[in-house]
Amino acid sequence: MKNKPNIAVISGGDSSEYVVSVKSGINVYNAIDTEKFTPWLVQMRGKEWIILENGEKVADIDKSDFSFSYNGEKIKIDFAYITIHGTPGEDGILQGYFDLTGIPYSTCSVHSSSLTFNKWFCSNYLNNFGIRMAQSVKLTKGELIDVPGIIKKLGLPVFVKPNAGGSSFGVTKVKTAGELAEAVKKAWEESNEALVEQFIEGTEFTCGLVKIRNKKIVFPVTEVLPKNEFFDFEAKYTPGVTEEITPARLPGHLFEKCQNISSQIYDLCQCSGIVRIDYILKNDEFYFLEVNTTPGMTATSFVPQQIKAMGMELKNIISLIIEDKLGL
Repeated sequence: MKNKPNIAVISGGDSSEYVVSVKSGINVYNAIDTEKFTPWLVQMRGKEWIILENGEKVADIDKSDFSFSYNGEKIKIDFAYITIHGTPGEDGILQGYFDLTGIPYSTCSVHSSSLTFNKWFCSNYLNNFGIRMAQSVKLTKGELIDVPGIIKKLGLPVFVKPNAGGSSFGVTKVKTAGELAEAVKKAWEESNEALVEQFIEGTEFTCGLVKIRNKKIVFPVTEVLPKNEFFDFEAKYTPGVTEEITPARLPGHLFEKCQNISSQIYDLCQCSGIVRIDYILKNDEFYFLEVNTTPGMTATSFVPQQIKAMGMELKNIISLIIEDKLGL
């Protein structure tokens, strides 16, 4: 039994999404196939990296090699399954650490993670390949906010969001010129850069996928119908505030189109592991919103819903990812 690979499921992090990440981590931890692997639940916050058992700390992680002592034995981790949303798990920082320590991990590489985490960089990069998206303006913290100039370019309403961040923290839908400056300052609280984005009237859709060796598994598309004005943090994580329909009620050709664009973006951004891509559909065209490289994995999150709708189990997908990265 000692030969089973040790899998660290890592949650927590240093962003506003800490609580959601902890839930994602527990759900993934519970989905690890214990006949094949030995899972360990790791929680990170700042410099505190700990092993949890039944909600209690049982060990500290040695950051020099990501090992820990358990019952007098040194445990070495063979694989890291990262479920941190936001920094340092989604922006490439943790990936760089694991590259240095030689531990394979579940997510995109350093450069792919940092590219997709920065909405401005990612959108400008994908724009070169004909991916449709809303026009936007980037404002760095402290920069002069030219309200008339922005509105002239993008019109009203607009969305204001942090450039680097997730989970819809710091996002505002701005309907009048008077609200714009305040919304930008709110986004700056989450990130040093704010994006002001043209509003596209339409329905939101999201599609998860994973590519393993020569296997491409594109999940069913989900239709997102928030009862709030838009898909904000409350709509994302409060039961009943959003109606989520999987598979989405789309004609076959549009359903396939969304899956194909998702597959194309996955390859263009050189993604790895499970990724989820969000869109707005307007006049039969999908407008790209963002790539989530460590998407929510709580029991009610989109990706687990999509995997279930396919008649597959999260456990099996996670095993495929681990086995692929470990070369088993």
